[in-house]
Amino acid sequence: MLQSQVPVAPPPTDWRQIFEEAYQGRHTYAFKSGRTIPMASQDLWIVCRGIVQLSTLFPTGDEAVLGFVYPAMPFGLPLTQLNPYEAVALSDVVLMRLNQIELESSPLLAQGVLQQLSRRLQQTEAILAMISQRRVSDRLQHLLLMLKQEVGQVTPEGIRLEVRFTHQQLANLLGTTRVTITRLLGHLRQEGWLLIDGTRHLVICDSAPLGS
Repeated sequence: MLQSQVPVAPPPTDWRQIFEEAYQGRHTYAFKSGRTIPMASQDLWIVCRGIVQLSTLFPTGDEAVLGFVYPAMPFGLPLTQLNPYEAVALSDVVLMRLNQIELESSPLLAQGVLQQLSRRLQQTEAILAMISQRRVSDRLQHLLLMLKQEVGQVTPEGIRLEVRFTHQQLANLLGTTRVTITRLLGHLRQEGWLLIDGTRHLVICDSAPLGS
């Protein structure tokens, strides 16, 4: 029986609310789903609403998905050594922009960013453990369970993923092909573990057992 990865625990403090209260009235930036988010060398973005995907490109032109940034989490060029490094809105997002001087002058803000970076590290380790699975089917199930924990919404049918992921996005994250992901998702639907709702969002049937 396949055992699920230990989920990334939600933060004990609502840092999103703390960020918004500390910078109430500050200008925020809205990006529609699918938009590339510009990044500057000294700036950090904080996600207030929505989900952002981080990725890089190999010399072959293939994309590698690095992970997802959820509300209260930071991202930006000061936090990476990868080049190229791209951030794309997976849903409509609202972001707050901070520079390093502001971060250094606010102990509360620095504490919040540090805690959320720890959360990002936990996510990265979970992804590394996931992609080390030999079978792509195991990787896919672990990924869906992780997304269920982070962006799942309870519905009568099961846990609906808030973001609509394409088969290609899932394939890029798992290091496989879109055709393979399409086939495996079909198997999960046949087993009753997964369904796709009328808006093409994935729904994990909470009562369904994991495959062996």
